[in-house]
Amino acid sequence: MNRYIKLVNFEISRFIKLYFVLIAITVISQVTGTIMISSQYVNSASEAIYQHGVSIEQFITERGLMSMFQVTASLWFLGPIALCIAALIFYTFFIWYRDWFAKNTFIYRLLMLPTARINIYLAKATSIFLLVLGLVALQLFLIPLLSTILKWIVPVDLRLDMSVTELIDSFFYLQIILPQSFVEFLIYYGIGFMVVFIVFTAILFERSFRLKGILLGGVYGILSIAIFTMPFFIFIDYLYPIELLAVETVLGLIVAAMSIWVSHYLLTKKVMV
Repeated sequence: MNRYIKLVNFEISRFIKLYFVLIAITVISQVTGTIMISSQYVNSASEAIYQHGVSIEQFITERGLMSMFQVTASLWFLGPIALCIAALIFYTFFIWYRDWFAKNTFIYRLLMLPTARINIYLAKATSIFLLVLGLVALQLFLIPLLSTILKWIVPVDLRLDMSVTELIDSFFYLQIILPQSFVEFLIYYGIGFMVVFIVFTAILFERSFRLKGILLGGVYGILSIAIFTMPFFIFIDYLYPIELLAVETVLGLIVAAMSIWVSHYLLTKKVMV
């Protein structure tokens, strides 16, 4: 266990500089966007009311109240989130290929460590999961902060205050990123973790068998997704939602366990030092 924890720490430390860059981009972009969007709204209101004699009520009727909805729907807010998602998807592949193509083929040094090879696999998956949770926690911290900044800039008569829950409920993508219940968290991030296992296993197929491994990895990925999604095509008309959820949970655990087992086999039998 101690060696596994050291491996997790090692993997995170290798990504930490870029991770801090992603955090900085997210904070700067979302804070700047909130200030600019709020200021533009206030300036428009001031111009309409004080220069053109428009009443506050008429301005609100025409433009609507300012709220965090406008901020979270902007590129200032969405852009960093998309960038972080893209970076972590890229890192899911890079975390393996970096070791193979780095100077002195670092993967062989990893595989020669006095620990079970599957710990390398699990440590890489765990590091990605922790990095994702860190960005989710950052977003949970930023939303109330951005809401406070908006309140500082926009007068109470011109704004509509929204709770974090109301804001998340307004956007489907936020409901996925920031689940409102522990069950939803387990569902969404459990599926994400399962996909990471599938991708890792497909990569190990490619690393084990090279060109033939690309085909094997693709077939494995398609088969895994087919197993997981099968109830939606066969049993959706015959099962209650709670029953469908139970079936999907079991299948998700089976696919994840199958991926770990296949990866363990490939690491111990096919990937040679």
